[in-house]
Amino acid sequence: MIRKGFKNKAARCLYCLLLSGIVFISSCQSVELLSIDYMLPADVSFPASLRKVAVVNNASDNQREATQNSGDEKEADDSSPSVRHYRGDAAIAAESLAQSLANENYFDEVVICDSALNRNKNTQGGNILSRETVNNLAKDLNVDFLISLEDVRMEATRKMHFLPEWNSFYGTVDVKVYPTVRVYLPNHKNPMVTVSPNDSIFWEAAGSSEGAVDARLIDEKELIEQASEFAGTIPVKHLLPSWKTAQRYMFTGGSVDMRDAAIYAKEGNWEKAIELWQNQYATKKGKKKMHAAYNIALGYEMQDSIAAALTWATHAFTIAQEIDKVEDATTDMEVLANKPNFLLTAIYINELQERRNSMNLLNVQMKRFDEE
Repeated sequence: MIRKGFKNKAARCLYCLLLSGIVFISSCQSVELLSIDYMLPADVSFPASLRKVAVVNNASDNQREATQNSGDEKEADDSSPSVRHYRGDAAIAAESLAQSLANENYFDEVVICDSALNRNKNTQGGNILSRETVNNLAKDLNVDFLISLEDVRMEATRKMHFLPEWNSFYGTVDVKVYPTVRVYLPNHKNPMVTVSPNDSIFWEAAGSSEGAVDARLIDEKELIEQASEFAGTIPVKHLLPSWKTAQRYMFTGGSVDMRDAAIYAKEGNWEKAIELWQNQYATKKGKKKMHAAYNIALGYEMQDSIAAALTWATHAFTIAQEIDKVEDATTDMEVLANKPNFLLTAIYINELQERRNSMNLLNVQMKRFDEE
């Protein structure tokens, strides 16, 4: 099971406030949760001429670092974590990286170099490949460029908890995985880019005793293998455009038009739904008018008309400011907690702005498919 968290405390607070705001709004108005899938640009933009890539393993073959504990595992506090650091299995990670890249069908061909290039057991992060090595590998493998796995580091935290209400034990293993990859172009002295993302993978087990939990939790060998395979998937969304699933809200009650529009929306007939919402916007005031504007923005976003969506989301935001009596922009969480309409529309505008700002870069990165 993979677990991902929020990047910072502010993001967590905003999410909790939005959630509480939706609960408040839902108590007075029918709201439905929808999902939308859209693409995000990668951190790296590859020229369209780069169509064949080879994945190479330039990581150290020393798979395990010295164990480091954060404290005595046998302390009286059963929740005291045990932290250990590992070097991942680079061969597994490189193969996973190659397979993950191939699955995206972004490049015409993805090949993998089976042999490890770096045999220096004392080198962390790999040695930067020389121009000569890059040129020879690209020629031998008949590719346009290389993506090199340089390092795989892991930090595994094991915790054991006693649950008195259940008279049982609960154990967790949370592994933070840190792969490093570099992109090399032939005839270039230095790497094109270095990418060092991270993510985490998580296991859990319960039992009547600590021994039973330990027996069910993943062991060290399997942990390294599975986390190494996971490591190969992490850089892909930074190297290639990726899909994101986001949550959206739709107001569905308050009038016959709103209910009928919701039916059209569920059928994918966004044009007809927008027509009914526009009727609602033209004839209603206050919250009903705001709900209609918000839904119109949603309808346009679902059709990838981000500029129109932003226009209508801004209309909804302006009305929300009046409803919640917000005169000046504020980041005070206690104030925002009592401004659910303002908060909902403000967050939606931010999400639409992020989509709009990323579209030009995304179009550049997807241009290679227009030339086929």
